[in-house]
Amino acid sequence: MSLAPRAVLVHRTTEYEELVARHGTHGQAAFFLASRGRDMAEVAERHRRSRRALAEVTSAVPLAWRQARVERADLDRFLFAPEDVVVVVGQDGLVANVAKYLDGQPVIGIDTDPGRNPGVLVRHRPEQAAVLLASVTATAAAAATGADELTMVEAVADDTQRLVALNEIYLGTAGHQTARYRLGLEDDGGVVEAQASSGVLVGTGTGATGWLRSVWQERGARLPLPAPTEDRLLWFVREAWPSPATGTSLVAGELTAAAALTLTVESDRLIAFGDGIETDALELTWGQTVRVGACGRRLRLVG
Repeated sequence: MSLAPRAVLVHRTTEYEELVARHGTHGQAAFFLASRGRDMAEVAERHRRSRRALAEVTSAVPLAWRQARVERADLDRFLFAPEDVVVVVGQDGLVANVAKYLDGQPVIGIDTDPGRNPGVLVRHRPEQAAVLLASVTATAAAAATGADELTMVEAVADDTQRLVALNEIYLGTAGHQTARYRLGLEDDGGVVEAQASSGVLVGTGTGATGWLRSVWQERGARLPLPAPTEDRLLWFVREAWPSPATGTSLVAGELTAAAALTLTVESDRLIAFGDGIETDALELTWGQTVRVGACGRRLRLVG
């Protein structure tokens, strides 16, 4: 007998909860915000909207289903199962936070603050949760709901460390200062160049709405941005420095599904982190090589 689906509700601590935890009471938090020209009432109202949305989604879970709830800070300790249906209740970035822990489970993004969030990944309203959950199963989500299979990017180091991200992966120093390394393209005849720069950014079509897009615009938008479901990545070297020992000929390009970028460390310590989460990074030391390319897994996002 197969297990009933489990709805896993992913949420994050609100700004109001963080402020009260830091300052002790509502009043003290309100005084702190007022001293900086902000209104506690607005923060509290966003907190109430978020909690109402979470309660509404919780009540929409079918009675026959199992249910679990996980806060963003606990994602790296939570064990997702194949039969899970993941419901992200919050901001677009929360979908990116959970993506790397999944392996084909359908994801429903619920926007708790329409108009404030872009709604690129949290595409639905709380009142739609019941209909969406009724139509989704972990085995037939794509056919039943027209889910999008979003491309992800991965970095794999030569010591088997692995990092997966939905938007982008950054490789460089922890302080975004000068990083030294040798950069190569696997599909370009083994061309390798020694470089000194403030890091390398490799992003997906989903990431093309954020950090990747800002670099792309700065470079004059010569390369077409990939679509979120397209098996194509863009990469950019940030602020490459020309010198007798370092070059600037490999500073931007695209990677098809089978291609990869390789980086061999020539600094004491470099890191690689994904989707802006610097606390969850690969640690790379002198001589190590990391390969970055499209991930074989996809994020199945219910449209």
